[in-house]
Amino acid sequence: MPDSRVRSLPARLRAAPVMGGLLPLRRSQISAVPRGLPHLGLPALGWHDAAALTGTAVSLFVVILAQSAATSRAYAGKYEEAFSQDTDLVGLGAANVAAALSGSFVVNGSPTQTQVADSAGGRSQLAQLTTSAVVLLVLLLLTGPLASLPIAALAAIVFLIAAGLIDVAGLRRILACRHLEFAIALLTAAAVVILGVEEGILLAVAASVIDHVRHTYHPFNSVLVKSPAGHWQPAPVRPGARTEPGLVIYRFGTSLYYANAFRLIDDITALAAQGSPLRWMVLDVTAIGDVDYTAAAVLTRVIEHLRKRHIRLAVSSVLGPVREQLDRYGISAALGPGAYYDTPGEALEAFHAAEGVTGE
Repeated sequence: MPDSRVRSLPARLRAAPVMGGLLPLRRSQISAVPRGLPHLGLPALGWHDAAALTGTAVSLFVVILAQSAATSRAYAGKYEEAFSQDTDLVGLGAANVAAALSGSFVVNGSPTQTQVADSAGGRSQLAQLTTSAVVLLVLLLLTGPLASLPIAALAAIVFLIAAGLIDVAGLRRILACRHLEFAIALLTAAAVVILGVEEGILLAVAASVIDHVRHTYHPFNSVLVKSPAGHWQPAPVRPGARTEPGLVIYRFGTSLYYANAFRLIDDITALAAQGSPLRWMVLDVTAIGDVDYTAAAVLTRVIEHLRKRHIRLAVSSVLGPVREQLDRYGISAALGPGAYYDTPGEALEAFHAAEGVTGE
């Protein structure tokens, strides 16, 4: 059968038995590889091409960003080395600019190629320079033999490398500690296999964000009390709980934003409405790294609510950026002078001084 007729057959029929043999596959080898160095120049890109490629470019950006960061972080952790994602992104950006000017493929932190270099003992810049020299040698002298490499052999190499990246022991540790994160890992792996790399990464990002929101939606808030040895320890928030008679030091367990601000109102209302008379409420904000506008409005209402009940609200352990936010929102002015304390212990001493207590 002529070769032109073989090419016209559907893919599933090209390997069908014919007179005791198999029809030749349309392409079983890499085929011709361009020889020589690439030519430098600006890409011939028009507005129509840019519009057609925008979706693909965004997809590549997401995949490269996630894959390169994950690869760098994994191998930096493996060898206990410093990791700077900003430095990696600058390097990737410069490499992709060079790729655009030379007409080559996009550049990313490939986990499979990193695994190859790592398994060969490549741990320094010498490995990259050696690889560059080998690639240059192949481009100049060995593109002919390379064209005869079977695609199946190349696929087998990539498959074996990828199989070595599956961290079964790590998955078992996740399963033992965090069942939900294990489910997200399995969901991501299944999505990558079934839907594709881009869709799998996007699904993993969405699932991780939802899990993070779930945790911040129900933070671990507590009332700080002194242990018999004199150390601070968290106690559950329950109606009428007190650090000392007349005082509550209340710690909010995460950043304060619109989705969890209602917990602040619920807890403070429950603490102030029941139990022994309350004179001071100290909000310990050690865990708060950000306060959004809605949460600031809620905090203003809390201040007004406590003031009507003749309860003083103070703040301890506030971070510098958070203090600046509270100043901009007008919270600091609403609290009044002398409302900030560096530590819960300092707030406790101020409460004792105000109450005329001479000892703890």
